[in-house]
Amino acid sequence: MKVLICDDEALARERLARFLKDMDGYEIVGEAENGRDALTQAEATAPDIVLLDLRMPVMDGMACAERLAQLPEPPAVIFCTAYDEHALAAFQVQAVGYLLKPVRREQLTEALARATRVNRAQLEAVRQGGEHNHGGRSHITAKTHRGIELIPIDDVRYFLADQKYVTVRHGKGEVLIDETLKDLENEFGARFIRIHRNALLALEFLDGLELVSPGQYQVRMKGIEERLVVSRRHLPELRETMLKL
Repeated sequence: MKVLICDDEALARERLARFLKDMDGYEIVGEAENGRDALTQAEATAPDIVLLDLRMPVMDGMACAERLAQLPEPPAVIFCTAYDEHALAAFQVQAVGYLLKPVRREQLTEALARATRVNRAQLEAVRQGGEHNHGGRSHITAKTHRGIELIPIDDVRYFLADQKYVTVRHGKGEVLIDETLKDLENEFGARFIRIHRNALLALEFLDGLELVSPGQYQVRMKGIEERLVVSRRHLPELRETMLKL
């Protein structure tokens, strides 16, 4: 995989280059000091992945990512930055990773693996005429010890509220986000159903109802062993929805 590094700080470029040289399967095809330089080099070298800083002179990383996305075969973009306030905007320009400086080797390894898979999927979607648009965000962002994680909505099994945080259960585990269940329901209500005052379930992963005790039910979900309790208040709506699926 061909990788282009873009950062206005020489030490940051050297750090990323050092990590990449120790990894198998990656070739550094260029280094750029700003977004404009990165665009020129991207057009000449056709990288598969661009490691891109956000705050740079001449042209910043966000503007550069928007231009990269317009290329005939756009590279996957991984932002490497000291700032976390641009995470949501980053994914609106199809970035597949958002790493906070100082970037650690294991973070970069994980992001590169995701970038490779997502980039190929994006290109295939373009060839087939685009992806389905369900409305709302396509991903949930969560701040974890690994930096900013990107969770596809298509991979979310459920949202579970607990005091001030919400647990997002997805195919590979779970993360905590600082959002309200009500806001999530308003945004993704067409794809999730409330089964309890503290739980939203993804309809796509609904597998069935189980009777636990007289009048008490829980739901099975595809792909995971966990069960969620269904409140009596929300049971009729859930049953009605299941008949329509």
